[in-house]
Amino acid sequence: MNTNYTTAAEAIKLIQSGDRVFIHGSAATPQLLLKALAENSEHLRQVELTAVSTLGQLDIAKPEFKDRFYFNSLFVSENIRACVNGDNGEYIPIFLSEISRLFEKGILTIDVALIHVSPPDKHGFCSLGTSVDVAKSAVKHAKKIIAQVNPNMPRTHGDGFIHVSKLDAMVEAHDTLPQVNYGARISESDRIIGQKVAELVEDRSTLQMGIGAIPDAVLQSLGHCKDLGVHTEMFSDGVIDLVKQGVITNAYKKKHRGKVVSAFAIGTDKLYHFIDDNPGFGFLEADYVNDTRVIRANPKVVAINSAIEIDLTG
Repeated sequence: MNTNYTTAAEAIKLIQSGDRVFIHGSAATPQLLLKALAENSEHLRQVELTAVSTLGQLDIAKPEFKDRFYFNSLFVSENIRACVNGDNGEYIPIFLSEISRLFEKGILTIDVALIHVSPPDKHGFCSLGTSVDVAKSAVKHAKKIIAQVNPNMPRTHGDGFIHVSKLDAMVEAHDTLPQVNYGARISESDRIIGQKVAELVEDRSTLQMGIGAIPDAVLQSLGHCKDLGVHTEMFSDGVIDLVKQGVITNAYKKKHRGKVVSAFAIGTDKLYHFIDDNPGFGFLEADYVNDTRVIRANPKVVAINSAIEIDLTG
């Protein structure tokens, strides 16, 4: 079993000029590896970086690195917006559920995957933790895999396990995961919207939530409901209180009864500790979670999302 650790600077030597590199996203953004990549990139040119959402500061997105790195992004996070709007980045508009096909069909071949995982268990399996989404497919098709191994990354159940024998380099880290508290951002207007939306949710409904304060505002107003289920692309801290209160039981879902199903999660340590080794949560690949054939099998599906703006036609 390969459990030999190396330094981040040594590990990123696996990346060569012209490579396409996948970056694990959201709360699993491998900051230690990305900092080492920026600090040891003098010899690199035209390394293409692809990812969905990433969190935290990215030095490699600064203008001085534009000859070394090029972002071919599948989601426009705040930390790479300037790159995408400039001359060293592009955005590929695509549904999250379809991204894995780009890897599987060789449309986007992955030379190196940078991932952030939990420590190996007694059988040698690490977990992709908070973000299985498209990361599992990227890892499956990557030619080389560099893993940031962190005891703060929760070991989640579902599709996200990878054996250490598949890893080309392992780097020990103790980074704190990103702390994103959407509930703290709820305004009075958000709260009123949340209450109005919550009135439309019936008992035994299956919830899908998006990113932002509005979904959490709705969740805070659902205490009157019974036996709700969750089948969602992502979730945050707001789900945890409803699980503890017995409002979310997943008892009447047709798919994965008894489990919260998601592709990724973003929140605070409250969430990360709760999902750690918790069999009540299943983190599955996005092509399955977002498949409408799967979604419509569940009862009373309610989708709760935010919109930036609405045009005059609605």
